Amino acid sequence: MTKLLSTIALTLGLTTAAHAEDLLIKVAAPASTEKAAEILTQKGYNAKYVMPQWISVKGANVTQALFQRQLESGSIVHVQKNFKLNVYKNPALNKAQINEALKKYAEQAKPSAKPADNPAIPDAPVATTGADPLFSKQWGMVDNGVQNAWKINPGQKIIVAVIDTGVDYTHEDLLPNMWRNEKEIPNNGIDDDGNGYIDDIVGWDFLSNDNKPYDLASSDLGDLLRGGNPGHGTHCAGNVAARGNNGKGIAGVNPNAEIMALRFIGDEGGSTEGAIGAIRYAVDNGAKVLSNSWGSEGEDPNEAEQNKALQDAIQYALDKNVLFIAAAANSGRNNDTDAKKAFPASYPHDNIISVAAIDSANKIASFSNYGATTVDIGAPGVKIFSTVPGTNTATQ
Repeated sequence: MTKLLSTIALTLGLTTAAHAEDLLIKVAAPASTEKAAEILTQKGYNAKYVMPQWISVKGANVTQALFQRQLESGSIVHVQKNFKLNVYKNPALNKAQINEALKKYAEQAKPSAKPADNPAIPDAPVATTGADPLFSKQWGMVDNGVQNAWKINPGQKIIVAVIDTGVDYTHEDLLPNMWRNEKEIPNNGIDDDGNGYIDDIVGWDFLSNDNKPYDLASSDLGDLLRGGNPGHGTHCAGNVAARGNNGKGIAGVNPNAEIMALRFIGDEGGSTEGAIGAIRYAVDNGAKVLSNSWGSEGEDPNEAEQNKALQDAIQYALDKNVLFIAAAANSGRNNDTDAKKAFPASYPHDNIISVAAIDSANKIASFSNYGATTVDIGAPGVKIFSTVPGTNTATQ
């Protein structure tokens, strides 16, 4: 390991005037990852440990060519771009939202204001009981016969990480099922459990790098026209684990699961760095299922296939027996054969369950990707009634 770190230090004494890049590098030995990040930082680069063997590197002189000597020596085994990743959007949902935004814009002559970010994390509420009044609007749950399944198993208390745009952890139908990091003392400014994150009570925001992974939904006209998908993470969280039989709102498919909120996507998308950081956090902190309705589609497939960092993160989850649920994507393509297949849904890892969208007639949605070998199952994905940020009700 000493030789490895010495090689990194000596080689990075050189600089280059080439165009700067946002990179992820994989070092040869997992034990040296954090030390290698420290050396890079001392050399004036913005370097950060992301997960075992992987470091993100930014800086005015950061290029892939800068690490050529380390690649040749074997001290670094892979260098790649920090690829962009995006939420898979429901085309019909976006159209309705854009029309609504245009209507409001015309009425107000200006975009509506964004909601405030990072609200305080409420204490867990007192439990309530009663039928969920909006359950009948959840055609997918009704169609799947989930109520019969609940008679056999009402849902296990398992941690599901929603890796997305964040979660509205103040929502009355999600708050009771938010995962709570019992090893962390809230708001004391100390990393009590030593996991590298301070006051991470319900998860972490890998986009803003703070302990409040709130779903800061797109709300103004510009966000929507740029492709923003308001409340995507909160909508997914409701499908997963909105509290059941609490006399409020809807019910998730597992109404007793715990929701770990991990945000890495904003209005301009997210990055591989954020995604792999969130995957590692989820696995290390007890999540057994990872919900991932995002990825790359319609981009250069060669770049997507070279996203070794994302593949390694999924393998990290596989090695810990953690399921990785991936949306098949919404471009209507065949993930088996198309040159622009979706990733990570099309990766070969055994822990990936790739999910296509079906409609209320049990037919595959016109926008959904498909594939006999790369897509595993279909699930309701059209006009889904679920939770949204900033309200105590549920909506499509």
